Parts: sequence; structure tokens; C-alpha cells
Amino acid sequence: MTTVTISLPESLKAFIDRQLATKGYGNVSEYFRSLLREAQKEEEDARLEALLLEGLASGDDIPVTPEFWKDLKLEARNIAAKHKARKRGEQQDRRFANPSAARGRKF
Repeated sequence: MTTVTISLPESLKAFIDRQLATKGYGNVSEYFRSLLREAQKEEEDARLEALLLEGLASGDDIPVTPEFWKDLKLEARNIAAKHKARKRGEQQDRRFANPSAARGRKF
């Protein structure tokens, strides 16, 4: 994991301390990771919404037939399979980078 150092005014540090005390975060890193994940999800949602709106505005209607649904399901399965394979590759990369984690041991 990468370390990032930031400077904050005392008022923001006090705010973070209150968040840690009242929201159940274990430490500052956990709090910031939560904020970043939320921002990342919001950005992904905004991108999806923009793509959907773009599709609606394109004016190109697609007939929704049984063949359409069959093709859509096949495409979704292929995307899911690629995603699953990529996740497996990332997990293997992490195990390779940290062999003790792959064996379930900590030193």
C-alpha cells in the first residue's frame, strides 16, 4: 500500500478526530479510504448516467426482441468472465508480490 502525507489546518484535523470518534472509523487512513471510495463510486455513477443520457439522446432506437436479449446476455457473460479473470490475475499478482500472504503467514 502506498503512503500519502497531507497537511491540514487544525480545524480540519479536529473535524476528522470527531468523525473518528463518532462514526466508528478505526484510524485516519480508514476514514480517508472510505471518503475516496465514496468519491470514486460517485464518479463512476456520474459516468454511467452520462452514458445513459447520451444513449437516450442519440435517437437510434434498437428493437428489443428475443434475439436482442440473447445477445445482451451473452455480451454481459463475456464481460463478467473477463472481469473475473482480471480479478483472479490481480489476486495472484498480490500473492506473488507477498509470498507470506499467499501462505497465510505473517512474519
